[in-house]
This record gives sequence, structure tokens and C-alpha cells, in this order.
Amino acid sequence: MSLKNFFDFNFQTLKQFLSTDLKIEEKKTSMRAKQLWQAVYKKGLEELNHLTTLPVELRDELISKITLKKPKIADTQTSEDGTIKWLIELLDGNKVECVFIPEKTRGTLCISSQVGCTLNCRFCHTGTQRLVKNLDFSEIVNQVMIAKEQLDDWKEQKIITNIVLMGMGEPFYNYDNVKTAVEILKDKDGLNYGPKKITVSTAGIADKIPLAAKEIGTYLALSLHAPTDELRELIMPINKKFKIKDLIEQCKYYAETVNEKITLEYVMLRGVNDSKECANQLTKIMAQFPCKVNLIEFNPWPGVNYLPTEREDMESFSKIIQDAGYISTIRRSRGQDILGACGQLRTESERKKLN
Repeated sequence: MSLKNFFDFNFQTLKQFLSTDLKIEEKKTSMRAKQLWQAVYKKGLEELNHLTTLPVELRDELISKITLKKPKIADTQTSEDGTIKWLIELLDGNKVECVFIPEKTRGTLCISSQVGCTLNCRFCHTGTQRLVKNLDFSEIVNQVMIAKEQLDDWKEQKIITNIVLMGMGEPFYNYDNVKTAVEILKDKDGLNYGPKKITVSTAGIADKIPLAAKEIGTYLALSLHAPTDELRELIMPINKKFKIKDLIEQCKYYAETVNEKITLEYVMLRGVNDSKECANQLTKIMAQFPCKVNLIEFNPWPGVNYLPTEREDMESFSKIIQDAGYISTIRRSRGQDILGACGQLRTESERKKLN
């Protein structure tokens, strides 16, 4: 009989498993499930035989039916600035990247939701890798677990304080798995990340934004990158399907429902989207719903046709937005020397051809 993997359960299905497969009496299933859940997600348990809060017979039975096997690290790269990028080999052999960015007051883990991506944004290295697969919720959560193990992050004071789904893939094209993963990340008996410690980023899958407002409820980042449909379509083909007008409506709804500002992500490309006119057009979008903008240094990669905007031009662009009364920050690029910065993640995984 093949073993079930613990990470393939959410809390409800874990309880069902303990009840039906291990025949634990109903009044004890919640308690036993919670003991197991807390030991793995709060304390980083790696061996079931170390779970001394359970009776020996129950432990033995668990060991015969459940495994705590996780994906493994295929490669680790550390940047001069302290950023760490892990290449993770999933149990099916595909590979995915996640990045830890340490700062003075917080540590951010950037995780992936797909292997590859379907969006083909012209400036994004990840978009040059065709979609291989959606990650299961266990594969999303395991990126966090692996990073926590590497950083020995099991104390009350977290090293990884914030999680952003801004790695490989479009989270809203893998909506159900992302939703379940976020539920596990938020669980107070487990990893215990509050909704304000998690950000889900989308390139603007407008029809999923209202659903996410009700069901996911974390911070939302919108990869906007251009202030007009005409310009956005040149660099982000997804805009042919979801226009800026629709995104404004859905972001308005999200901000009202979650009661938080939306973060607009804006990669600055020299001579493309960094003019004063673009800045003024962007302020007109920002006037329509509560938001702030993150101006991002473009990170070149081999074969790309774009150049980064000069720093002084980024500052002038930012000042136009600030003078209009909106929050604009310039995000310093991290991990560039290990291709770990925004838009640089990519692996060699390819979609397997069906015979």
C-alpha cells in the first residue's frame, strides 16, 4: 500500500483520514489532527517517530500510512546582498524557484504558483518558459517549509515575516491550489501568517479578483506596468483579454472588500513606459481606487530587448505621482547577480510530451 503524503492534506481532509484510515474515535480526531498539524507546521517535525505527544501504537500506525516527504533542494545560490535563491526539485522531477530577501526589519519569501507561465510578458524572463504545470497546494506550501528549514525558522520570532506569491506563474490561473495554500499559510495552529503578511500578485486576471477578495483576502498586487491599453498590450499580451477599465473596476471592489490599498507593480522600461506622460496617465488610474505604486528597476536577462530606466528618471517619474498626492516607492533590485530578482526566475523544466 502506498503511503499518503501529509502535505497533500488540508486540516479537514487530515481529520477525515485519521477517522477513516486510522479509525481514531470521532471525539479525538480534532485533537490528534491538531497535534500532528502543529508539530509539522509550527515546529518543523521531520520524523513521525519524534512525535512523542502521540501514543507509541498510534505513532507506529501513522508511520505505516503517512510520509512527511518533501521536495528537495537541487541548487542554492546566495547573492552578494544576502538574497538566497533555491532551485527546488519537486517529487515529480519538475523544478521551481523561490527566493528569500532579508531586510533590516523583515524577511520576505517569494514563492511560485506554477512551473513556467502562460502570460509571455515581453520583459519577463519567466515568461520565456512555457507553462509546464500548475503547482499543487502542497508544492506551494512546501516552498515555505523548505525555506524555513534552511533558515531554522521555527522560533516565535519569525525570520520569514512576509510571503509573496510573485515567483514563477500567474497565481489566479491556479486559483484553487493558491486558495488552499493560503488557507494553510494563514492557519493559526500552523504556519500562522496573517492576511497582511501575505501578498498575492496577479497580472490582471480580472474575473478572479472579486472571488479572491471574498475567499483569499490577503494583500493584492497588480502587475500593471503601463497606464494605457495600447501600451500595455505591447508588453503584456494578457491585456488583450482583460482591459485596464475592467481591472480598475475589480480592484475597486477588492480594495473595498478587503479594506486595504492595492499595490500597483510597475517595471520601468527605458523609452517605453517611463515618460512624464505615462506618469500623469498613471495618476489618473490611481485616482479611481485606493492604491500605491511600486516602481521596479528592470532586471535585464540574456536575450531581452529592453533597458532599465535611469535612476534619476525613475525619481522624476515617482515625484510626479507623489506630487499628485499618491504613494510611490522605488523598489531596490535584489538578487540580480543570481538571477533572483523580479521577473528573472526560470527553470529548465519542460512540459512532458504525451505519447
